[in-house]
This record gives sequence, C-alpha cells and structure tokens, in this order.
Amino acid sequence: MRRLIHAIVQRELRLAWRRWGDAATPLLFFALVGILFPLALSPTPQTLQLLGPAVLWVAALLSTLLSLNGLYRADVDDGTMEQLLIRPEPLTIVMLARSVSHWLITGAPLVVLAPLVGMAYYLPGQAIVVLCVTLLLGTPTLCLLGAIGAALTAGLRQASGLLALLVLPMMLPVLIFGARATDLAVAGHDPTGIFFLLGALLLLALSLAPVAAAAAIRIALD
Repeated sequence: MRRLIHAIVQRELRLAWRRWGDAATPLLFFALVGILFPLALSPTPQTLQLLGPAVLWVAALLSTLLSLNGLYRADVDDGTMEQLLIRPEPLTIVMLARSVSHWLITGAPLVVLAPLVGMAYYLPGQAIVVLCVTLLLGTPTLCLLGAIGAALTAGLRQASGLLALLVLPMMLPVLIFGARATDLAVAGHDPTGIFFLLGALLLLALSLAPVAAAAAIRIALD
C-alpha cells in the first residue's frame, strides 16, 4: 500500500511540474485576492486586521474549489481511472493518495504564501502563526472534502457550479473555525481549542472522505 501511495503521489507531482501553469493558477488567485482586497478597503490597520482573517480564508477556500474541477477529469478521459478500478488494491487507498498529492500541489503552497499575504493586513506575528497553523490543518480537510465532489462530477462536462454546490456546505465549518482562530489571535486570545476542532475535522475527513470518494468515482464511471 505504501508503495502504491508513493507511486501515485510521485506521478501526480511530475504531472503538476509539467503543467505548472495549471498548478499555479489557484496559488496566483489566492495571492491576487489577498493583495488586491486591501486596495478596495480603508487602509487603516484596524479595519484590515478585522477583515483580514475572513478574506484570507475565503480566498483559500475559493482557491481550493478552483483546482477541483479537473482533479479526476484527465484520468477519466484517458482511461487511467478504469485501470485503477481493476487493480487489486482498494480504491480507497488510491483516492487517499490523490488527495494527498492534490494538497501538496495546491494546499501546501498556500500555507507557505500565507505569511507574506498576511502582512498586507497588518496581522501581528502571533496571528500570522495561527493563520499558518489553521491553514495547515484546514486545507487538507478542504482537499479531502473536495475530492468527494470532484469524484461525483468526474463524468460531467462544465460541472464547476454543481461541484461548488456539492462541497461548499461541507467546507463551511473549516472556513468558520479557521477564520475565527485567527480573529482570536488578533484579539490576543488563545485559539488552542479551535486547533483541536480543526484537527478533529481533519481526522474525520481522513477516515471517511477517501471511502466516499471511492464510492463516488464508481458511481460516476458506471
């Protein structure tokens, strides 16, 4: 199982490197929203600190949605997904490996870029650390949940709107907790409790989302 996960992740990273423009689009969207939004607001630090956590988390969520539409589309079109279905290994492991590779390509760069964008909102150092921790816990959950919707719509063309409707209700708790933790850090309060909540959501998604995604991809290909 470990060799299969490693092989799938390595393959997806190679493909992302070859199609680096597609992989960079969500990251560029996050950076542009995060940097341009303060230009439309009052430049006072108090206003930017108040709105910054929500803006950055909404940008992260929308960046994840932007990268989901083609998550399985290429594999469905070229027959790779059918070959994975007939392998002796559980399809759940394949879905987990695809979610891990998707996070490494789209989620991890957001965590790295977040401190630079957070400075545009005058976030204090502690709040930037909390923002990075919440993104580190929350973006894998977003990728896992998004994989379910991407699997359900894998056989459809132009399914971006339907995909958003399917996964947004599941992603909202992550958005709310992530933004709230950063708000607490800006106000000088302890956000540790929300870290545990985000960690619990991540563990729940790790245990259930690959199973649901495997069932969804079977339905989409039938």
